[in-house]
Amino acid sequence: MIRWIAVAFILSIAGIISIDMTMTQQTSAFIYTDLRKLPSKKTTLLLGTTKSIAKDKKNYFYIYRIRAAAALFKAGKVKTILVSGDNGSQHSNETAAMQKDLIDAGVPEKHIVVDNAGFRTFDSITRAKEVFKTEDYIIVSQKFHLERALFIARKKKQKAIGFAAKDIEGTKAAYKMRLREYLARTKAFLDIYLLNPRLSSQSVQQ
Repeated sequence: MIRWIAVAFILSIAGIISIDMTMTQQTSAFIYTDLRKLPSKKTTLLLGTTKSIAKDKKNYFYIYRIRAAAALFKAGKVKTILVSGDNGSQHSNETAAMQKDLIDAGVPEKHIVVDNAGFRTFDSITRAKEVFKTEDYIIVSQKFHLERALFIARKKKQKAIGFAAKDIEGTKAAYKMRLREYLARTKAFLDIYLLNPRLSSQSVQQ
């Protein structure tokens, strides 16, 4: 029994690592880090995260995503910013925070569209097409997150590309996020090839 458990554990780890490598390899050609080389699109999809990771402690993943999205708009690379996140808690309203901070960064409110039902990356990508009728756009997030988001988008036949926001490599938060990403990528892989979850009719109408 112990041997079978050990074999199953090793195979699971190997599968997780294989999925991780596959997503990186299949999306690397669609990720840009140089704003000057980034093709222009009508819309950018800004993926949400919490503004603070603890009381009075800033989330730099959030800060750098806001800066990247604002930079795209100011450079004329996009005309509309679709902010997608979770507004399910009065203490953590991602979309309201993103909208406000983009306006503070110089993006006019009329150029910001809000998706309050982007509860996870899969939902944000799916809703971009099914709800907001856009499938040729730029995704903004950190590189590790972009790889998963673009994998989902490309498997859904969307023409998305990604612009990598500044990362915070070498920090405790970065290591924690990277470990979480292994599991998130496995879940995304299962969603695409096995589970194929659908948006609820309520979600589509939000």
